[in-house]
Amino acid sequence: MSRRDLLLDGAGVALGAALAATPMTLPAAPAAPRPLDPEPLRSLGRRIDQAIGAGRLPGAVLWVERAGAAPYTAVFGQRAREPEVEPLALDAVFDVASLTKPVVTGVLCAQLLDHGRFELDDPVARHLPGYAEPAASAGGGALTVRHLLTHSSGLPAVLPLDPAWQGAAAARALALAARPTDPPGTTFRYSDVNYHLLAALLQTWTGEPLDRLARERVLQPLGLRDSGYLPLQQHPATRLVPTERVGSEVLRGQVHDPAARRMGGVAGHAGLFAPAADLATFARMILGRGTLQGRRVLSGRAWAAMTTSQSPRGLPQRGLGWDIDSPYSRPRGRVWPVGGFGHTGFTGCAMWIDPASQGFYVFLSNRVHPTVREGIVDLYEAVGTAAAEACAG
Repeated sequence: MSRRDLLLDGAGVALGAALAATPMTLPAAPAAPRPLDPEPLRSLGRRIDQAIGAGRLPGAVLWVERAGAAPYTAVFGQRAREPEVEPLALDAVFDVASLTKPVVTGVLCAQLLDHGRFELDDPVARHLPGYAEPAASAGGGALTVRHLLTHSSGLPAVLPLDPAWQGAAAARALALAARPTDPPGTTFRYSDVNYHLLAALLQTWTGEPLDRLARERVLQPLGLRDSGYLPLQQHPATRLVPTERVGSEVLRGQVHDPAARRMGGVAGHAGLFAPAADLATFARMILGRGTLQGRRVLSGRAWAAMTTSQSPRGLPQRGLGWDIDSPYSRPRGRVWPVGGFGHTGFTGCAMWIDPASQGFYVFLSNRVHPTVREGIVDLYEAVGTAAAEACAG
């Protein structure tokens, strides 16, 4: 054996001995995601059962999730009490009422803002044919798109239902004729009329009907196949959750909101039907800053505009469609800090998203079945509190 071979052989023996004497340090395995704390959710379940037992709502579906942890889902009570009792299921499709505002109208407006179709402080009259700037707005300047999105327009809360009218064109004419009772930008009043005008703007900017815009720009990109307007066109009635009895008929697949119903079921303020799983997917996209599994629905700029306060200074904080900190913020609960966002729906629905904890909840009920009951805002607050506690672990 040559001297070179002996040296190499000796080096190999020495290296092997050194490796044997030195413990191998492997990369630490990633920590398992911290699960949700089940105890606050168990307590919440008892409270929801009590509310159902007291006749405050027939049933509810709850979805609580934090990024990295398995979601918690639960079903309570019944889908229907009239004309006969029916069991509720997790995949039930609810009339989510004003959740339409952030999920459809808010997202579409954020997208078009990002595309340069308008600026928030553009006067509505600049973009909307037939809208005449009212004299009443002179004290606060022109009525702007910002005012509509943040409920600072001073416009009435709802369209008048008397005298009777029918159709989307009639609703648009009434919205165009509505006049502020306070100068725009000076007061906060939650108003469906704002979202009638926003829907008209969306159709003016795109030339497309609202239900098609929702389907092609929001629902389909996220794979929300079970959500949309006019649910009887895609679901059997048995999967839909009924709402109020109107005359001799229990509404099922027809939107509960009376103005949206007169419009044929498609409106900017109400009309969306969805199951909890689809809304949970939507919430994940929002927590992903506009992106979900490589699919981008909102740019960073659009996401920021939607989820941060765009309200005039000194007024309650609203984003584009979202509530952030206002008299309507009780669904946030008593734990999550200001900085998240959410919304409610008159039929008995609420959702709240908290980016700080990467948590959210979706709560869907039909508290208006078979008749309209008192509000359940205290229950929304309890859900928000328990969801925050569960997400904190």
